Amino acid sequence: MTVRRKRIGELMGRLTKVAMTGPEPNAAVLAELKALRERVPQLTGSLVASSDGLLIAHDLPAHIEPNGMAALAASELSLSYRLATTAHGGGFHEVVVQGTEGHVVVYAAGWSALTVLAGPDVNVGRLHLESRPVARAIAEHLNTSTDTSTPE
Repeated sequence: MTVRRKRIGELMGRLTKVAMTGPEPNAAVLAELKALRERVPQLTGSLVASSDGLLIAHDLPAHIEPNGMAALAASELSLSYRLATTAHGGGFHEVVVQGTEGHVVVYAAGWSALTVLAGPDVNVGRLHLESRPVARAIAEHLNTSTDTSTPE
C-alpha cells in the first residue's frame, strides 16, 4: 500500500466515524476561528467544513444550525470551484455573497472551506485581510492533523 493511499484511508476513517455527540473540534482550528471573531468587528460567526459537508469546527451564533451550515458551505465551495475552473481553468480561492442583512464569505482552506458570516456594515477589505491568512493556517492545521503516518 502506498503512503498516499494509506493517508487517504486514515483520513476517510476519521471523517466517516459517527459520534453520538458530534465530532470533537480540532482545538487549533477552533482557536483560529475565535481569534478571527475577536479581530474583525461585525464578524458574527465562522465555521470550517470539509469539501463533502462534514463539520470540522464552528464558532456560530446559537440561531444557526452548524451541520446545515456546513453542508451549505460545502455546496458553495463545490459550485464556486466548478464555476472558476470552467470559466478560467484555474483554481478557486474565495466567493463573497452579499445579502441584505450581511455577508457570507467562503474561502478555500486546503480540502476544506472556511466560511465567515459578517454584518452588512463590515469592512470587506479588512475581512479579507484577516480571513485569508486564517484559511491558510487552517489548511496547515488540518494537513498536520491528518499527516500522522511515516513514509514507507
